[in-house]
This record gives sequence, structure tokens and C-alpha cells, in this order.
Amino acid sequence: MTAPSTFGLSSEARNLHWLLTNLVEEVPGLTSVAVVSSDGLLLLSSDPDRNAERRPDQPAGPRGSAADLATIVSGIGSLTIGAAKLMDYGGVKQTMVAMEDGTLFVMSISDGSLLGVHGSPDCDMSVVAYHMALFVGRAGHVLTPELRSELRESIERGAADAEPAGLAPMAVRTVRGRTAEGAK
Repeated sequence: MTAPSTFGLSSEARNLHWLLTNLVEEVPGLTSVAVVSSDGLLLLSSDPDRNAERRPDQPAGPRGSAADLATIVSGIGSLTIGAAKLMDYGGVKQTMVAMEDGTLFVMSISDGSLLGVHGSPDCDMSVVAYHMALFVGRAGHVLTPELRSELRESIERGAADAEPAGLAPMAVRTVRGRTAEGAK
């Protein structure tokens, strides 16, 4: 599992990719890692195949285990934030879901962004949590609105580059604050 290419990105974006790569390489048993914005968009992924070939009826955008993880992380993040507000317990710091065949970890970064990690059944949960906390501590102050926008645009560019020839799916895309609807 490796982080995607950082060609053409700012030094802050490359540093964030390096932090993700470091997390993936240092922690045994990680299956997928995703950084998700407060509005649920995938910003950063450990999944090199996120732009794998898709069916013509599928919309453009990230796919694969990290995209699935981003969707789940966003949903769990929203659910736990709502529960914490309802119970008046303050902000959510981390969530863990232990399953038969793996463990899902979700940790708040800053400004509502989330780090999600899916680990194998034999991963050491304390090691995963420790390294996630290191990532959050290092990434939290650099994850600015400008950097989030740059990361999101790099994922959208990667998805556009991966489109099969001859297919121009209808899509709604946000480009620098405005929505453009139509075929590529």
C-alpha cells in the first residue's frame, strides 16, 4: 500500500502525503487510510488504485477501498458528533469500531476533518491509535482551507485522468467555488 503521486503539489501537500506514507509504512496491519474533509470529501488516500477502471454508469470520482473508507468515516464522524452534542459530552476525539475481520478507527484532525484507518484483525490497536495521534498532531495545523482545496482538486484531476477513452459521463463538479455541470 503506497500513497499516490505528489507531482505538481505544494510543499504543504507533499508533506501531508509524506505523513500519510509514513503512517502506512510504520504501522503493520493497515488496510486503508483516508483523510476526509468536514463535508465528507476524500482529501488524501493510501489507496493507489483509487482511480481504477469503472463501469460507464458510475460517476467520476475516487473509488476503491479508500473511497469506501472515506464514506464510512464521514458517516461515523457525523453520527458520533451528533451523539456527543445530544448527550452534551463535548467534542468527539476518536471512535473505534471492532469487527470480526478488522477494526475501524476514526480520529478528529482539525476544523472537522477526520482521519480514518481500517486495520486488519491482527493489528495492534494501541500502535494504530498512537500513530494516528501523531499524524493528527502533525497534520492539524497545516490542513488549511487552501490545502484542503488543493488536495481535493488533485483527487479530481486524478479521477479525470483515469476516465476511459470515449466516455464523458455527466457530472457536477465544484471548481474554485462554483459548480460546473455537464460532460467533460
